[in-house]
Amino acid sequence: MKALLAVVLFSFLTNTINWQLNFDQAKTEATQTHKLILLNFSGSDWCGPCIKLKKTIFESDEFNQFATDNLILVRADFPRLSKNQLDAKQTAHNEALAEKYNRQGKFPLTVLLNAEGKVLKEWDGYPQSMTISSFIESIQAVRLATK
Repeated sequence: MKALLAVVLFSFLTNTINWQLNFDQAKTEATQTHKLILLNFSGSDWCGPCIKLKKTIFESDEFNQFATDNLILVRADFPRLSKNQLDAKQTAHNEALAEKYNRQGKFPLTVLLNAEGKVLKEWDGYPQSMTISSFIESIQAVRLATK
């Protein structure tokens, strides 16, 4: 009984959302669940603002709770260190996403899309004024405007 309680408690405390890697799969899921897609372009091992955005906003409990109910999360990562390189298929997939949604190669770039892949809002970089609450509020405003 104690072991079961420990497992449940541990899974609750480590309840972080999984970021998908397949955009087509995310679009299908967004259509089925009536959620928006949040696409994040990141340089996970070289981009300071990307790392800070992930740690401060995307890994917060408040954001994870909001995202669970409202978003399908997709990360397009572009690591530079050889130990962090993605497989060729994932790299090609991320490059295709960048060609469509991040032509200027900005990092971080976060894009809010509908289930069809239409851009609803973009966040360029990680502004110092951005807080978890302000980020969630801006997503909520777009959600309400699109209903």
